Amino acid sequence: MNKGTLYIISAASGTGKTSLVAALLKQLEHISVSVSHTTREPRPGEVNATHYHFVAENDFARRQSNGEFLESAKVFGHYYGTSKIQLEKTLAQGVDVILEIDWQGAQQIKKILPEARSIFILPPSRQTLMARLNARGQDSPEVIADRTKEAFEEISHYKEFDYLVLNDEFEHALNDLISIVNSMRLRQTRQAVVLAELIDKLLGDCAS
Repeated sequence: MNKGTLYIISAASGTGKTSLVAALLKQLEHISVSVSHTTREPRPGEVNATHYHFVAENDFARRQSNGEFLESAKVFGHYYGTSKIQLEKTLAQGVDVILEIDWQGAQQIKKILPEARSIFILPPSRQTLMARLNARGQDSPEVIADRTKEAFEEISHYKEFDYLVLNDEFEHALNDLISIVNSMRLRQTRQAVVLAELIDKLLGDCAS
């Protein structure tokens, strides 16, 4: 069985990453999203173990000290971490996994798993990004100011990623993501395993 591919997807807050990933999951089979642990409180509509594993800071610290996280970072005063065991288990089952993490987490993952493919999603303009950050209606002006600063810091690390996707037209951006995943699945090393029986028959016929 082929091992799944790990995809790191990063973007500035307000770029539309979450919506694109949700649409990608509906379009493709054998792909899932890693559910991170976080110490922040759930936002309206968020479900524990579906959007995040919401844990207390002491629980997070315990898991971190036990080496349970493949990567972890502090963002906007809260901690986030990716479960090492769950990620490795899913990949071993041949399922592709998406990690929605920031540039700091992406750097950590690439050092440990250099075979991971990284994708950065760009907003169509500075004005559009600012409008999206201000349109959420869930955050205070102080939080919005922090998110704006962090957004442009995030974008400044675009060169560290394997692929760049522009989220101007949603469907076009989604098709770009689908193309990236499909191209990885068509690699010779992966297809040779999937099509091993056919290849053996073809070569056997030629030999006879």
